[in-house]
Order: sequence, then C-alpha cells, then structure tokens
Amino acid sequence: MTFAATILTLYPEMFPGPLRLSLAGRALEEQKWSLDTVQIRDFATDKHSNVDGTPAGGGAGMVLKVDVLAAAVDHAKRVQPKAPILAMTPRGKPITQERIREIVAGPGVTILCGRFEGFDERIFEARDIEEVSVGDIVLSGGEPAALMILDACIRLLPGVMGAASSGTEESFEEGLLEYPQYTRPQEWDGRMIPEVLRSGDHAKIAAWRKAMSEDHTRLRRPDLWERHIGVRDQSASGERHENRKPGK
Repeated sequence: MTFAATILTLYPEMFPGPLRLSLAGRALEEQKWSLDTVQIRDFATDKHSNVDGTPAGGGAGMVLKVDVLAAAVDHAKRVQPKAPILAMTPRGKPITQERIREIVAGPGVTILCGRFEGFDERIFEARDIEEVSVGDIVLSGGEPAALMILDACIRLLPGVMGAASSGTEESFEEGLLEYPQYTRPQEWDGRMIPEVLRSGDHAKIAAWRKAMSEDHTRLRRPDLWERHIGVRDQSASGERHENRKPGK
C-alpha cells in the first residue's frame, strides 16, 4: 500500500522540493509514497481570495482564517479519512521518532502548513488536528517543517533504505543518541579508529556502542537520558513484579 501524503499550503510549489532527490525521490518514482499538494487559497470565498485577517484584540501580523482552514481540512479529510492531520506550529508537541513510526504504520498523513502569525485557534477546537513542533525555533512557514516530517516518514517505508537495520540502529530509536561512527582510513591526522572496532569481537563492539550511546545521551541530551532512565527503571520494576512468586 502506498503511503499517501497530503500537504495543505499556500506554497505548493515548495513540494516535493528536496524530497525529489536521493532515497525519497527514488521511492516517489517507484510509487512507494505519493504526494498531493492542496492550495489553501482555493478555499477562500471572497473575490480577493483572502486567507488571513488581522488578530482579534489587535497586534502585529495576520492570522489564517478559520473558515478557509476548515474548508481545506475538510477536503483533505474526505480524501484521506483515516490519515492523521498534523499542524506545524512552534507551540505544538515536539515530534518524536516513536510518533513518526506510528504515522508510517498508517495509510499516510495530512500536514497543515501555517504562515503569518499562525492559525485561528478555533480550528483546533472544531477539528481533530494534532499540533506538532520540530524544535524550539520559529520558521517563516510550516513548509520546511513539513518536509522534515515527510523525510522522517519516507525513509522508514518498506524497501526505501537498503539495509533492514538502517532504521533501527539510529539516534532516538532506543531512546538514546547513536554511537560514534568511523570508516576508512584507519588512521587520519594522527587519530585512530577505536581499537575495539578493529577487534572483530562483535560482543565487545556491541557493548562499546551501547556504552557510547549512553554516554553521549547523558552528556549531550540530559532530557533524553532522564526519560530513558525512567523507562528502563519502570521496565525493570515490571519484570521483577512478574517474576515474583505468589505469596512472596
């Protein structure tokens, strides 16, 4: 089944953009995924095709109109009724690799790209839309963030990456950052590939990689490390509970 992506945007010409290249581009040609861009402006009802208005209560910038957004979202829902709808916004919940995998397991995704000062809040009250952020940054529009989401999804589709393990031995897959990687030459600028990676001892290599992943996560992303420790402790506690004999 083809993974179908629908993008609601004021700038459909931004797609597929870089996704026409490399693995994603080849997968698009092979119809492993499909892309449909929907121009939000097509759902405007006035003669000037206005899609935005001044903020209620005053303030700078413009806000995307709720009636136009609702019409665009409803159109996408009719086309892909089972696909989740994501709205790209800095105030959204940070996207995770776990959520990406959940999306990939489904039929596709619809992504709503904001512009200006954002969306009229009533669209989230009236429609089932998931507000998503790709980081603590502000972009000029949701399109670059949508490309990031799509790239993260496409590379996990069956048959897109060459090695089956490529999608699992990576940062965030086990709640940790990936271990350091090396390749030829063995020595460069006086720096050697770690001896353990040249040992041929797969058990030692696996243990080294696990230790490096933990060290890098603890030092560089303490937020991920705290979450990982919490999940690990919870899992261990559950295992101990299951192994406890009745009456003990």
